[in-house]
Amino acid sequence: MRSPHSLRHSLRVAPLALCIMIAACGQQKPPQKGPTEVGVVTLTAGNVTVATELPGRTVSTMMSEVRPQVAGLIKKRLFTEGQMVSAGQPLYEIDQRLYRATRDEALATLASAQANAVATQARATRYKSLGETEAVSAQDRDDVIATARQAQAAVQQARATLQTSNVNLEFTLVRAPIGGRIGRTLFTPGALVTASQADPLTTIQQLDPIYVDITQSSSQLLQLRKSLAAGKTLAASATVKLKLEDGSDYPQEGRIEFAEPIVDVNSGTVTLRARFPNPDGLLMPGMFVRAIAPQSVVPNAILAPQQGIARDPKGNATALVVTKANKVERRTVTAAQAIGDKWLITDGLKAGDRLIVEGTDKVRPDDTVKPVAVAAAK
Repeated sequence: MRSPHSLRHSLRVAPLALCIMIAACGQQKPPQKGPTEVGVVTLTAGNVTVATELPGRTVSTMMSEVRPQVAGLIKKRLFTEGQMVSAGQPLYEIDQRLYRATRDEALATLASAQANAVATQARATRYKSLGETEAVSAQDRDDVIATARQAQAAVQQARATLQTSNVNLEFTLVRAPIGGRIGRTLFTPGALVTASQADPLTTIQQLDPIYVDITQSSSQLLQLRKSLAAGKTLAASATVKLKLEDGSDYPQEGRIEFAEPIVDVNSGTVTLRARFPNPDGLLMPGMFVRAIAPQSVVPNAILAPQQGIARDPKGNATALVVTKANKVERRTVTAAQAIGDKWLITDGLKAGDRLIVEGTDKVRPDDTVKPVAVAAAK
């Protein structure tokens, strides 16, 4: 046990030690705060392809309405609706009896004409010999020779009639004029068809390859041509990509083949036609699509990450960059358009600038910062 004297001494010393500790703490300086760390991306310049998303509609490269070329009753349908057919494939059979009889009649007429031609030619040969000896009159000889020539003409006429009847007989088999996917039939066996009818029997469309008609405003096209003429941009490739109606990307690339030389007076647009391979038949005529069409190539362009570009109260695009002295500088820039997750900057930034993309809310212009490189998204 402590003695009363030692306890009183401890109570006197404790307040003194506490005061010394408080005084020592008051003499310590607060820790110095270092420069704020910010994430930066060093900008580079390069050729940038500017693409535009334009509306389009798919169109078959070839389309044929199948119509009969002779009249008659349809006896058979020789195809399956919705299937692929090849050029020349029989599609319908029309009753052939009348056309076969006409062909046989033409054959008989030709045979008769040929027999008559042989007989008249032999007679003309004899009369020609007799005419040389004046055994017959010149008039009789000329008449016989003329008759022989008429017989030869009759043979040619009968032969032409036979050819016509053969063609009509062939037309009783209605064939596919082109290869492609065939639609539904509008006439069934037993229906009477004519060569002059307005309604087609069915329709065939060629789907591989397939066209996409793209519409672009004439003002955009005019602006592009002026830019190309001024040398501000370069001509882009004619490769086109598609987005389908459900937002998915079409796996095949196409090429623009031509542009209409006139502007539609109702819509003020110009039509561009692109050709796309369609081996799986995914694209069907009449579908609405979005075409990603390259318009031009901007040389020595700057692409800045979108998170590094802000807007001031007036709506102007601004950027914070780190100077060589590691100080923050605010710049007003021109953001022409968005390309993916980046802005195409045409003024205000240059290659080599360190653009702040992380920590922009922690710093102000003229602040000293510690830049830390951030990998730019490709």
